[in-house]
Amino acid sequence: MVADVDIAQLPLDRAGARLKRAREAAGTSLAQVAAATKIPERLLAAIEDSRFSALPSRIYAIGFSRSYARLVGLDEAEIVKEVRAEIDSTAPRGDIVTAQAFTPGDPARVPERRLAMFAALGAVLVIVAGLVFWHNAYNPAGSLPSILPADAPSAAAKPSLVAAPGVSSTAKAFPAAAPAAPPARITPAGGAVTLSALSAGIWVKVYEASGKVLFEKAMAQGQAFTLPADAQAPLIWTGRPDALAITVAGKPVAKLSETQRVIKGVPISAAALLARHPTTAPAGPPLARPGHAPASATAKASTAVQ
Repeated sequence: MVADVDIAQLPLDRAGARLKRAREAAGTSLAQVAAATKIPERLLAAIEDSRFSALPSRIYAIGFSRSYARLVGLDEAEIVKEVRAEIDSTAPRGDIVTAQAFTPGDPARVPERRLAMFAALGAVLVIVAGLVFWHNAYNPAGSLPSILPADAPSAAAKPSLVAAPGVSSTAKAFPAAAPAAPPARITPAGGAVTLSALSAGIWVKVYEASGKVLFEKAMAQGQAFTLPADAQAPLIWTGRPDALAITVAGKPVAKLSETQRVIKGVPISAAALLARHPTTAPAGPPLARPGHAPASATAKASTAVQ
């Protein structure tokens, strides 16, 4: 009896019929409406026939009707109100009580299930990334890998860096690692070799013929490097040989070059440096020139004659 009263109170011109009449007046086919609203044509036909039970749910019936009304130029709020009244009057009472109060503005714009799955996956990835960041930030590893090259010498084999002679303590780039050993007596065959930077930022690489690196650094002004006593066939690579002072057993020798240029693979052992610059050998008795007797021999001969 209640259902009969509700049906009698409905308007004779239902919402679906009004939508259909407006569509036909505009000269628009149902297929065109479906293409414009992205709503399946069969569901639009069900709305026009007021068969709202053919739609997936009450939410879609109301939302699709709103989109249809907007397209054909009818009052959206009025159409939605009439659709709700028709659904409430024809649906079982239990469905009316449990109907959802929320209705989307346009069900055609509701994200697809695939998009929702991607959004959920993205949220999971963000959470995992946050956990990894938290673990790395508050639980750092016990030790970090070395950033030194594989051929770098060990701490025990590193040569000592001391300031060049005559340079003030403020010009020392690094303190001496150990007290300097007493200078060796220079001989034509060997002696302690020291390289001193005369300018700032002088890049120098000293290595053995086998490839072992003894020293590699951009030296500060006044910084010095002494070859280890056990260095085997040491060589030098630098672009500023003109800015390097060299001493053998504390005595200066000529620079490897007086101009700025790149040199590589130049021997810098004491013997090699003294062979390049024999004038640094210790002074001895003067050699007699051909045809001339030494002064001491002449003096002895003079004494014998007297």
